[in-house]
Amino acid sequence: MAKFESSVKMIPFTQDLVYRSVSDLSHLEKVRDRIPSHDMDKMSFTADAISVSSPVGEVAMHIIEREEPKCVKFETVKSPVPMNLWIQVLPVDEGSSKMRLTIDADVPFFLKGMVAGPLQDAVEKLADALAGIPYDQLQAEP
Repeated sequence: MAKFESSVKMIPFTQDLVYRSVSDLSHLEKVRDRIPSHDMDKMSFTADAISVSSPVGEVAMHIIEREEPKCVKFETVKSPVPMNLWIQVLPVDEGSSKMRLTIDADVPFFLKGMVAGPLQDAVEKLADALAGIPYDQLQAEP
Protein backbone atom coordinates (compact mmCIF):
# COMPACT_ATOMS: atom_id res chain seq x y z
CA MET A 1 0.00 0.00 0.00
CA ALA A 2 1.13 3.53 -0.77
CA LYS A 3 0.08 6.42 1.45
CA PHE A 4 -0.53 9.98 0.25
CA GLU A 5 -1.35 12.79 2.67
CA SER A 6 -2.50 16.32 2.06
CA SER A 7 -1.05 19.23 3.93
CA VAL A 8 -3.07 20.39 6.94
CA LYS A 9 -5.80 22.82 5.88
CA MET A 10 -7.19 25.43 8.28
CA ILE A 11 -10.97 25.85 8.14
CA PRO A 12 -12.83 28.82 9.67
CA PHE A 13 -15.69 26.61 10.90
CA THR A 14 -16.12 24.36 13.93
CA GLN A 15 -15.08 20.72 13.94
CA ASP A 16 -18.69 19.65 14.48
CA LEU A 17 -20.03 21.65 11.53
CA VAL A 18 -17.33 20.40 9.17
CA TYR A 19 -17.74 16.79 10.34
CA ARG A 20 -21.54 16.87 9.90
CA SER A 21 -21.07 18.16 6.36
CA VAL A 22 -18.42 15.70 5.16
CA SER A 23 -20.09 12.72 6.84
CA ASP A 24 -23.21 13.26 4.65
CA LEU A 25 -22.02 13.66 1.08
CA SER A 26 -25.40 14.84 -0.18
CA HIS A 27 -24.44 18.26 1.24
CA LEU A 28 -21.93 18.59 -1.61
CA GLU A 29 -24.81 19.05 -4.07
CA LYS A 30 -25.28 22.49 -2.49
CA VAL A 31 -21.77 23.59 -3.54
CA ARG A 32 -21.74 22.00 -6.99
CA ASP A 33 -21.37 25.48 -8.52
CA ARG A 34 -17.97 25.84 -6.80
CA ILE A 35 -16.59 22.80 -8.63
CA PRO A 36 -14.96 23.66 -11.98
CA SER A 37 -17.45 22.77 -14.73
CA HIS A 38 -15.10 20.36 -16.49
CA ASP A 39 -14.93 18.28 -13.30
CA MET A 40 -18.65 18.07 -12.52
CA ASP A 41 -20.09 16.69 -15.76
CA LYS A 42 -20.34 13.14 -14.47
CA MET A 43 -20.32 13.57 -10.71
CA SER A 44 -23.01 12.26 -8.39
CA PHE A 45 -23.52 12.23 -4.63
CA THR A 46 -25.65 10.38 -2.12
CA ALA A 47 -25.48 10.60 1.66
CA ASP A 48 -22.94 7.73 1.74
CA ALA A 49 -21.29 7.68 -1.69
CA ILE A 50 -19.69 9.73 -4.45
CA SER A 51 -19.02 8.82 -8.05
CA VAL A 52 -16.98 10.80 -10.58
CA SER A 53 -15.56 10.21 -14.03
CA SER A 54 -11.84 10.80 -14.25
CA PRO A 55 -9.23 10.56 -17.00
CA VAL A 56 -8.41 7.04 -15.74
CA GLY A 57 -12.03 5.86 -15.56
CA GLU A 58 -14.94 6.03 -13.16
CA VAL A 59 -14.13 6.25 -9.47
CA ALA A 60 -16.84 5.45 -6.93
CA MET A 61 -16.35 5.54 -3.16
CA HIS A 62 -18.62 4.93 -0.23
CA ILE A 63 -18.34 5.70 3.47
CA ILE A 64 -17.31 2.69 5.52
CA GLU A 65 -16.88 4.34 8.92
CA ARG A 66 -17.82 7.53 10.72
CA GLU A 67 -15.94 8.41 13.90
CA GLU A 68 -17.83 11.45 15.18
CA PRO A 69 -16.67 14.22 15.25
CA LYS A 70 -13.20 13.61 13.89
CA CYS A 71 -12.96 11.16 10.98
CA VAL A 72 -14.83 9.81 7.97
CA LYS A 73 -13.39 6.78 6.16
CA PHE A 74 -14.16 5.78 2.58
CA GLU A 75 -13.24 2.89 0.33
CA THR A 76 -13.48 2.51 -3.41
CA VAL A 77 -16.28 0.50 -4.90
CA LYS A 78 -15.10 1.13 -8.45
CA SER A 79 -11.62 2.37 -9.27
CA PRO A 80 -8.63 1.52 -11.47
CA VAL A 81 -6.65 1.28 -8.20
CA PRO A 82 -8.24 0.03 -4.95
CA MET A 83 -7.89 2.67 -2.24
CA ASN A 84 -9.19 4.08 1.02
CA LEU A 85 -9.60 7.75 1.90
CA TRP A 86 -9.73 9.32 5.37
CA ILE A 87 -10.94 12.84 6.09
CA GLN A 88 -9.69 13.86 9.53
CA VAL A 89 -11.09 16.98 11.22
CA LEU A 90 -9.67 18.32 14.48
CA PRO A 91 -10.58 21.42 16.49
CA VAL A 92 -8.24 24.40 16.59
CA ASP A 93 -10.32 26.71 18.79
CA GLU A 94 -14.00 27.45 19.43
CA GLY A 95 -14.66 28.65 15.90
CA SER A 96 -12.20 26.85 13.65
CA SER A 97 -10.78 23.45 12.80
CA LYS A 98 -8.14 21.81 10.67
CA MET A 99 -8.38 19.02 8.13
CA ARG A 100 -6.04 16.46 6.60
CA LEU A 101 -6.85 13.91 3.91
CA THR A 102 -5.06 10.60 3.50
CA ILE A 103 -5.25 8.15 0.60
CA ASP A 104 -4.02 4.60 1.12
CA ALA A 105 -3.82 3.01 -2.34
CA ASP A 106 -3.02 -0.53 -3.39
CA VAL A 107 -0.62 0.50 -6.14
CA PRO A 108 1.43 -2.24 -7.78
CA PHE A 109 5.15 -1.56 -7.41
CA PHE A 110 5.71 -1.21 -11.16
CA LEU A 111 2.99 1.48 -11.39
CA LYS A 112 3.95 3.48 -8.32
CA GLY A 113 6.22 5.84 -10.25
CA MET A 114 3.42 6.69 -12.69
CA VAL A 115 0.58 7.18 -10.21
CA ALA A 116 2.34 8.63 -7.16
CA GLY A 117 2.43 12.19 -8.53
CA PRO A 118 -1.19 12.26 -9.74
CA LEU A 119 -2.48 10.72 -6.47
CA GLN A 120 -0.54 13.21 -4.34
CA ASP A 121 -1.85 16.04 -6.51
CA ALA A 122 -5.40 14.68 -6.26
CA VAL A 123 -5.36 14.44 -2.45
CA GLU A 124 -4.01 17.99 -2.18
CA LYS A 125 -6.60 19.41 -4.61
CA LEU A 126 -9.42 17.58 -2.84
CA ALA A 127 -8.22 18.94 0.52
CA ASP A 128 -8.08 22.48 -0.93
CA ALA A 129 -11.62 22.10 -2.30
CA LEU A 130 -12.98 20.81 1.02
CA ALA A 131 -11.20 23.57 2.94
CA GLY A 132 -12.85 26.22 0.76
CA ILE A 133 -16.45 25.09 1.30
CA PRO A 134 -18.77 27.51 3.17
CA TYR A 135 -19.86 24.88 5.71
CA ASP A 136 -22.27 27.24 7.41
CA GLN A 137 -24.28 27.45 4.18
CA LEU A 138 -24.47 23.66 3.82
CA GLN A 139 -26.31 23.29 7.10
CA ALA A 140 -28.66 26.23 6.49
CA GLU A 141 -31.15 24.13 4.53
CA PRO A 142 -32.73 20.91 5.84
